[in-house]
Amino acid sequence: MRTGGLNRVLLGLVGLLLLALGGAVLAVGLGAPPPSWWIHIGPHDVLLTKAERTHWRGTSWWWPTVVAALAVVVLLTLWWLTTVLRRRRLTEIVIDTGDDASALLRARALESALAQDAVRQEGVAHAEILLRGRRTTPTARVWLRLEPYVDPATALTGFTAQALAHARESAGLPSLPAEVRLGSVKHRAERVT
Repeated sequence: MRTGGLNRVLLGLVGLLLLALGGAVLAVGLGAPPPSWWIHIGPHDVLLTKAERTHWRGTSWWWPTVVAALAVVVLLTLWWLTTVLRRRRLTEIVIDTGDDASALLRARALESALAQDAVRQEGVAHAEILLRGRRTTPTARVWLRLEPYVDPATALTGFTAQALAHARESAGLPSLPAEVRLGSVKHRAERVT
């Protein structure tokens, strides 16, 4: 499962949990009978009694532990938020035109051209390309689905020598590092008579 899918699943689970708890609190607060597992008796019950609130007040470790735990939760939440909001995909690539100027190339256009070149290669059934990195030094993540009869080493050599080299040369990039993942197309077993 990719990171985006994992983030959506985690957000969905957290959202469902918060919705269920919030709905239960609202229902009990409006006078509905609390369920058997509910920690409070009725709508006028408090979350923490005075004894529960003041129980740990005299110990020296209680407040530093609470503050440290909350700080860890806040830091983990901020780290997660920055990883979710950080752009994963390039939007444009800066190309040196050779005359002390530069041009902008849409990254999606290069991704599309590279995928089309890869699919034209013998034995490649499907290709997905994702450009990442910096605008001046992009890197490519490539997923190739190969036909069952294709040798993976031959397909990889052909992709790097043809499609990847063509994309690098046409965009005027000094280099275009790529991480290539190979998989095979699912097929039915052939019937032998």
